[in-house]
Amino acid sequence: LQLQASGGGSVQPGGSLRLSCSASGFTLDSYAIAWFRQAPGKEREGVSCTGPGDGGPYYIDSVKGRFTISTDFGSDTVYLQMSSLKPEDTALYYCAAKFGPCPFTSRVRYFPGNYDYWGQGTQVTVSS
Repeated sequence: LQLQASGGGSVQPGGSLRLSCSASGFTLDSYAIAWFRQAPGKEREGVSCTGPGDGGPYYIDSVKGRFTISTDFGSDTVYLQMSSLKPEDTALYYCAAKFGPCPFTSRVRYFPGNYDYWGQGTQVTVSS
């Protein structure tokens, strides 16, 4: 089971990027996918989660209204559309998968140890 993250890059503040997370070896209809990010010197932070039948998608407050997570079940790919990017969004972004839905409580939902499969990071840099 593998995840492949891509789509990072460098943009100016206010710009947009779309990250992709492609799954192989399993289908997304039974797995939750979360996006995490880690800035230099900071802990890994959960950003968004989408999963089967869990009432989501979910976002942390700092990205609500700017980021949109979506799933293409045909290609087993999850996207994170990021708009109105800010310098504080600069980080290495990871996608991760766990069997079942996104956990209901945010503390559990964004605990990295709850995710079994991780993609490699893709760098997002927002700078003028």
